[in-house]
Amino acid sequence: MPEFVHTSLIQTSVERLFAFHEAPDALQRLMPPWPPAEVVSREGGLSVGARVELRMKLGPFRLRWVARHVEYVRNHLFADIQEQGPFRRWSHRHEFSQEGSAARLTDRVEFSLPGGRLADLIGAALARQQLRRLFTYRHAVTKQACEE
Repeated sequence: MPEFVHTSLIQTSVERLFAFHEAPDALQRLMPPWPPAEVVSREGGLSVGARVELRMKLGPFRLRWVARHVEYVRNHLFADIQEQGPFRRWSHRHEFSQEGSAARLTDRVEFSLPGGRLADLIGAALARQQLRRLFTYRHAVTKQACEE
């Protein structure tokens, strides 16, 4: 299964970095202006069992994406899996660690595209390119908010 990893060092404490992600408006702040998307509901914060529903517009289509949180260790990690959405499989771990005066944020995504192995072989590079763009944006927003 294809994997994507994006990591950044942010000049803040791991506690502040994690608290940013726990804020009620964090997901809205981390949503890039492309593709147009909205948070329909967010229940339970980041804890195990929490649920998020997004509505995205892809060309003429509207797409519903539902994720459920499956792991949570305060100031260290939280993880979610896709229950419904554009991927055949999606697992996303958000990892946090302190490195001296900076905190490391790592997003680790395992995914599988609709269409099986052939789709993964052909489409993984394009998917990684889109994920790199998304997480570069998200880490920049996080850095700006946490280094103020």
